Amino acid sequence: MTSLERRTLLRAGIALGGGLAVSPVLGAVPARATASAPAYVVSGRPELSHGVQSGDATVDSAVVWGRADRPGRLVVEYGTRPDLRNAETVRGPWLTPDTDLTGRVRLRGLPAGRRIHYRVRVENERGAAGEAVSGSLVTAPRENQRADVRFVWSGDIVGQGWGINPDIGGMTIFEEMRRLGPDFFLCSGDTVYSDGPLSATVTLPDGRVWRNVTTAEKSKVAETLAEYRGQFAYNLLDANYRAFAAEVAQINQWDDHEVRNNWYPGQILDDARYTEKNVDVLAARARQAFHEWVPIGDDRVYRTLSYGRHLDVFVLDMRTYKDPNDDNRYADPRRGLLGDRQRRWLIDGLSRSRATWKVIAADLPLGLVVPDGATAQEGVAQGDAGAPLGRELEFAEVLRTAQRRGVRGIVFVTADVHYTAAHHYDPARAAFKDFDPFWEFVSGPLNAGAFGPNVLDGTFGPRAEFVHAPPQANASPMEGFQHFGEIEIDGPSGDLTVRLRDARSAVLWSTTLRPEHGPKQSPGAGSPHR
Repeated sequence: MTSLERRTLLRAGIALGGGLAVSPVLGAVPARATASAPAYVVSGRPELSHGVQSGDATVDSAVVWGRADRPGRLVVEYGTRPDLRNAETVRGPWLTPDTDLTGRVRLRGLPAGRRIHYRVRVENERGAAGEAVSGSLVTAPRENQRADVRFVWSGDIVGQGWGINPDIGGMTIFEEMRRLGPDFFLCSGDTVYSDGPLSATVTLPDGRVWRNVTTAEKSKVAETLAEYRGQFAYNLLDANYRAFAAEVAQINQWDDHEVRNNWYPGQILDDARYTEKNVDVLAARARQAFHEWVPIGDDRVYRTLSYGRHLDVFVLDMRTYKDPNDDNRYADPRRGLLGDRQRRWLIDGLSRSRATWKVIAADLPLGLVVPDGATAQEGVAQGDAGAPLGRELEFAEVLRTAQRRGVRGIVFVTADVHYTAAHHYDPARAAFKDFDPFWEFVSGPLNAGAFGPNVLDGTFGPRAEFVHAPPQANASPMEGFQHFGEIEIDGPSGDLTVRLRDARSAVLWSTTLRPEHGPKQSPGAGSPHR
């Protein structure tokens, strides 16, 4: 983040590191304060520049992340006591410019189902360290433990020109999620908007002025590795985001805006904003920045994480192996969003899973039509309500095989479309019949433009049970159409409750799904209610 413009960030109440003063409430910024980042002079002992994060917590391990303001060694102390008495210490990697001074430590041998407290510092070559930054995370319950599990999910962070606005307290939706005390946060993609430059101010239709904290990297579309790194660094300038990241372990996946809108491998851009036209080159840089700045425990984005007897989370990567965006009406079973290896991984994982609920974390919705221009399609569906075509073919295979193998308890969660909705899928309404009923829950955005609703494709028989979307496209976060979802699983019964919440954490809609103990899956047994 060496090129960030940091001249007035302190006055905006946003700390770059533990050694800087920070106002706890961004909304307390004087009206005269400008909203760009201040100069930050490196001196004295090494400091953490962007707080701490954790991710991919398992039954006995978790990833802890930090970034230094200069080269140094990442050191993590951890234990089950908040005061870290008798803590274990891990001396992690030496942080260098090769990884943008970021690093991760995998904590191992952790107790299951416990809150783990940790403290992170950076040491120089003489062992001198700056101020430590504390955090905590929750490990997963044991495999057969009937434990309560609660998580939140959403996506779409800082998009469409809506950045960190100090006048409204910054990205306060992250504080609302933190207050709920979830076990983990599932970020369903679009963790950054690398193709969404920010201007200092935006005049709203009613005449109000939205102000953005700005940085050099967020002033244009990202192309260089430094610019992609700056997208992730920007989000962590927000005090709400940093406090949330320090307290709630993450599960991250990526979608398109980590690189640019609606990208796919092999694409050559026709966009005057880019001097680099080869998307594969841009994607490689974006992928490196993503893995440097996100607390992910695996180089591969698609993976499974388990949480006790009741929950397995299957995290998809619907971008890396994506076929070109066309009219999406082909009959070639070798094409699709997942690729053959990931598709087989998903089918086999669902078949082996003994969890009550198999949550499929998709970075694109299954039944919503997401156009890419006038004729091409970005997502799974294409608006043809007949038999599966195009990318629908691979999901038809997944659903058909799951039914034949007696897989129960499939639930899809996603973001991407910038509104919130609950969709129930039923073969009685579908052109394709070889599956058991299931739900798909949509939530977002997190401090981005609000849109929707999109058209539902009838191939898999979806019905919208609830929709909350703005009356006009690209509604600012001030308009109230920011969302996150919450899933809570009761340990003794296995009941799964979904709550779709707004930016103030108000429950807009909820339903409780009950485990199906018979021969067929029926996750739609719950009764939706407002």
